[in-house]
Amino acid sequence: MQTGVWISLIIYFAIMLGIGFYAWRKSTSNSEEYMLGGRNLPPAVAALSAGASDMSGWLLLGLPGALYAAGLVEAWIGIGLFIGALVNWIVVAPRLREQTERYDNSLTIPEFLANRFPSQATTLRMVSAIIIVIFFAVYTASGLVAGGKLFSTAFDGGYQTGVWLTLGIVLAYTVVGGFLAVCLTDFVQGCIMMLALIVMPLVVLYAGEGGGFGQAGETLSTVEGFTLSWWTDGMTFIGWLSLMAWGLGYFGQPHIIVRFMAVRSVPEVSTARNIAMAWMGISLLGAIGVGIFGRAYVERSGITLEDPETIFILLAETLFPALITGFLFAALLAAIMSTVSSQLLVSSSSLAEDFYKLLVDRQARDTAIVTVGRIAVVAVGAVAAFIASDPESQVLGLVANAWAGFGAAFGPLMILSLTWQRMTGLGAVAGLVVGALTVIVWSSLGWNASFLGGPGVYEMIPGFLLAMGAIVIVSLATETQGEFRPRASA
Repeated sequence: MQTGVWISLIIYFAIMLGIGFYAWRKSTSNSEEYMLGGRNLPPAVAALSAGASDMSGWLLLGLPGALYAAGLVEAWIGIGLFIGALVNWIVVAPRLREQTERYDNSLTIPEFLANRFPSQATTLRMVSAIIIVIFFAVYTASGLVAGGKLFSTAFDGGYQTGVWLTLGIVLAYTVVGGFLAVCLTDFVQGCIMMLALIVMPLVVLYAGEGGGFGQAGETLSTVEGFTLSWWTDGMTFIGWLSLMAWGLGYFGQPHIIVRFMAVRSVPEVSTARNIAMAWMGISLLGAIGVGIFGRAYVERSGITLEDPETIFILLAETLFPALITGFLFAALLAAIMSTVSSQLLVSSSSLAEDFYKLLVDRQARDTAIVTVGRIAVVAVGAVAAFIASDPESQVLGLVANAWAGFGAAFGPLMILSLTWQRMTGLGAVAGLVVGALTVIVWSSLGWNASFLGGPGVYEMIPGFLLAMGAIVIVSLATETQGEFRPRASA
């Protein structure tokens, strides 16, 4: 690999580690600072941190790969995500920011649920923490798979070496700097990702004899199994709904909604929302462009690409000088690491606050909680690396499973707990259990691939609907005595 690539990557790694050291000096003196940055994030940092931790390697590998393989019809995933993210910022963000501080300054989602529904406090903290750790181990593994693919494809290195190297870099700044380090690195990484997704589609579209949109369309119109249509003859309503249903997952993603809890003030949530949605719109369009225009370039050049999820890597190596290639690889690493670090921190926070403090030492001091949190970051990372050990793993598949698990278990729960006064603690427990189990059973039976002899149904749909129904039915059937009722908020 050329020296210029390594120079760019070394600079990037140095910046990430420098931010981690700065955050360690600035904001790790107590558990609130280590886990929520002291609830003092500026809107821009909160916005790009939420976006970067959300998109992950899926944005530069999974989504372009899906579009490369099937065509524009896969863009419905991005549309569903954009709509879901917008509604999440409008409905959940301001209410969660206000209520988590009001309910005994809750630092984690399980702690907020326990304070919101004291009659089922212990059960809610335990069940929700278990779900978080299980699904985040899978989700984190998807990021490590992306890191392994980058190093094995771009650097001709070992897949396992890439997995462990990616994990090691993330652990270095996450363990040391905590939430503030994660958010500040996310901000820088989000800027790098967006810039890369603006530059690459334009270069690919007009590279060599590219000829722009017209030539790309002519080239792609002859590719068998590829479509530039938003709808194909083989696509059913259920298939379309399964793509759009990705947007439902936003309401229940702990690593995203925890950013809402850390915004500096409730009025600044709207500013953060506008920044976040602008970033997301630009980035999704860029990822779609990479997949579509990348396929046109590959067909025109006669290149053979075995793994569609490596199209970004191929284009970076083929079309750009070494220094720029290094920057583009840094963007891919940014997408991977921003999500992995966020997931590790949320998992460790739950283990420290909702297991250790609840079951081992209820009087634990802040310094002990921070230490346990750091140990938990390493432990969850090691489990994720084990799950990611299979080089045949698909980034999009792992993300889909974990995304559905969180969306179904926590999505209806968060929406109703913040907006419905009649909800009870037993209803909350029912929603968590029903949502998580539905996703696990549905995917285990293969119904996400084929259901009743027809096309598969994404497990998010039945999981979300059944969890919502369970919460409403159980809440109406049980007493609200002993539960807090949230007053109207922003």
